[in-house]
Amino acid sequence: MAKKKASNVFVWIIMVMLVAGLAGFGATNFGGSLRSVATVGDTEVDVDTYARTLQAQMRSYQQVTGQALTVQQAREFGFDRAALSQVVSDAALQNATAEAGVSIGDENVGREVAASPAFQGLSGAFDRQTYELALRQNGATVREYENEIRTGIASGLLRAAVQSGVRTPDVFTQTLFNYAREERDITWARLTQDDLDAPLAEPSDADLRAFHQENPERFTQGETRVISYAWLTPDMIVDDIEVDDAQLRTIYDGRISEYVQPERRLVERLVFASQTEADDAKARLDDGEVTFDALVDERGLSLDDVDLGEVEAGELEAAGEALFALDGPDVVGPLPSSLGPALFRMNAILTAQETTFDEARAELADEAAADRARRIILEGQAQVEDLIAGGASVDQLAERTDMQVGSIDWRDDVADGIAAYDAFRLAAATAQVGAFAEVNELEDGGIFVLTLEDIRAPELRDFETVRGAVVDAWDAAEAEAALTAQAEAYAVRLNGGAEMAGLGLALETDRALERSGFVDGTPPDFTDQVFDMDEGEVRVLSEAGEAWLVRLDRIAVPDPSSPEAQLVVTQFGQETARELSQSLLTAFTQSVLSETEVYINQAAITAVTSQSY
Repeated sequence: MAKKKASNVFVWIIMVMLVAGLAGFGATNFGGSLRSVATVGDTEVDVDTYARTLQAQMRSYQQVTGQALTVQQAREFGFDRAALSQVVSDAALQNATAEAGVSIGDENVGREVAASPAFQGLSGAFDRQTYELALRQNGATVREYENEIRTGIASGLLRAAVQSGVRTPDVFTQTLFNYAREERDITWARLTQDDLDAPLAEPSDADLRAFHQENPERFTQGETRVISYAWLTPDMIVDDIEVDDAQLRTIYDGRISEYVQPERRLVERLVFASQTEADDAKARLDDGEVTFDALVDERGLSLDDVDLGEVEAGELEAAGEALFALDGPDVVGPLPSSLGPALFRMNAILTAQETTFDEARAELADEAAADRARRIILEGQAQVEDLIAGGASVDQLAERTDMQVGSIDWRDDVADGIAAYDAFRLAAATAQVGAFAEVNELEDGGIFVLTLEDIRAPELRDFETVRGAVVDAWDAAEAEAALTAQAEAYAVRLNGGAEMAGLGLALETDRALERSGFVDGTPPDFTDQVFDMDEGEVRVLSEAGEAWLVRLDRIAVPDPSSPEAQLVVTQFGQETARELSQSLLTAFTQSVLSETEVYINQAAITAVTSQSY
């Protein structure tokens, strides 16, 4: 059984960390060996589980952004702490399941194992030898794997018990729907310097100097960090790298699907529940009663839902022959598909394309050279680290390696040269004067080392240096004040019964403006301001030397009885219920952790994140 916390202070530390979004843990107890990264009650979190979780988060980031992360970058972004939080939370639920006496029998475990396609033989049935071989190849035993299956199913039952039965109140979903789907009809006019009743007076030197002193935030230079650095990127050495045709041919053959593409079609597939429904839909389509787009709408779907994108003949099963027999866009079917009878619309023919090796050679050579450059830099990183450990300065690094030296007065608004890299900007922002230098990696595979020489505090820039900016800012401020006064005078006339069309302004109208909408030519908070207005209200807005006169003509409340509204309300309810159930599980996990002893093995974590365990 897990021990209770001996100190309320430690309980609150865990609680605060979890409230922060389970983003990580601060000071905790260290202990154990490199076999586990943490112990939660009587449940251990082994290093492999932590490593897999960390790698999964890094892969997820790459899928979303298209950018691969190094382990160092993952640490900088906090993925190591997030992975630790996740596995500790999972372990807390597993421990609570064990304490509650919830267990899964061998029969259920056996069914779960047998159902996995990874363990099926050539016959398609579970194969014991395949099962044991697959586990050995992954460094696991049958007992370890089946125990993991057992605890996973058991803790899943606990999760389901905590999260089940959550339902969003109707009044909540209806309120959300009304808030999101209300619309506004507005009439508005934009007033610029061309609309001024009288030209602006020319500012005197005294006016400008006073404006400069009264608005220091506009003309203050931010904190400046004086940095010396040495860096090396693939572009610096790529021209010196040669690649042979044999290597390029191997790369070309390995990526042949990119260079040799068969004929493809742009296809959409609308699946029906039965053959009768599909036949009826095709008959209506042939008779001209309905369009394919309308059929999609009738099913409560969007074109994105039915879009298959570019497909080859072999990817469409039985429908492939009919679709690829078409000479132009058309609808065929009903034809069988893996999801049921379906109508298929072919929208375009993409002819077969082939890029020969000779045509692709230059591109392949550039990619191969760049890849080799990155590997050369990676292989030389250890030498740079050794030189730094020996006390080498950035100038000495440039003398003894291929790195190039430079210096920069860096601020948040400086983004040229090395400052264009996010990794450098992060390191520059967090560097300390006199701190030990470290090798950091750049997004393109390069490396850099920086030394913070000095920090200059923010300072008001000399008037003569920024005179042009002061003049522009003064003009904008004076114009905005004058235009706002004019717009407010117009508003008084409108509130007195005048017609907006009689003001002599260039009017714009927007109908059915949604809360998430954007009106071109308006300030950033324009839509928020409109949705804060009452029907018939006139409001004056101003920003950046201009003014806007806005009248709210109508507030349109959505009809909750329409099919579209009912579908959206249902979706709101389902999504909110999922969020509530997840919050409930998070709160339950917090409660379990507050009552459970947690040990963190920092040495094991460091070993995993340095890829040395």
